[in-house]
Amino acid sequence: MKTSRIITLSVIGIAGMYLLSSCQSIPKGATAVRPFEKERYLGKWFEIARIDFRFEKNLNNTTAEYTLNENGTIKVVNRGYNYVKSEWQTAEAKAKFRGDDNVAALKVSFFGPFYSGYNVIAIDEQYRYALVAGKNLDYLWILARDKSIPEEVKTNYLKIANDIGYDTGRLIWVEHNK
Repeated sequence: MKTSRIITLSVIGIAGMYLLSSCQSIPKGATAVRPFEKERYLGKWFEIARIDFRFEKNLNNTTAEYTLNENGTIKVVNRGYNYVKSEWQTAEAKAKFRGDDNVAALKVSFFGPFYSGYNVIAIDEQYRYALVAGKNLDYLWILARDKSIPEEVKTNYLKIANDIGYDTGRLIWVEHNK
């Protein structure tokens, strides 16, 4: 009986540690921007580069538009041109701050109750260029208000990402030709 209880508690403990680690919302070594002004972040952003993943596979001309919902959440509309299917694709999501809204640590859901980390880890003073980390080292975006980014900003953001542990050689540099 005592051995059974120890095994049960051990399994619960291991499962709890797994769940906590799988809920990680920002890569180790990354820090969300603070102070963050959500109103200045709203609007349209062009995706300059990303680490590719299945929901953006084969997309170019990708943009993200952020608007404030009445309840304080942020509506996210991602749009991109699938160059294999020759068609535009759109996905809508909802973003919420994980804590104070003056810290750029959010969670985003495209699929009901399932959320993933969205963390602005670098942004310029004019809110024209942003470096965004996902929940782990498999998710990274460089965004800009225009379709291109100055070389010095690109170099700086790549250094920040490399220092955190991102393999920036995996970045796809997005074309904006439509």
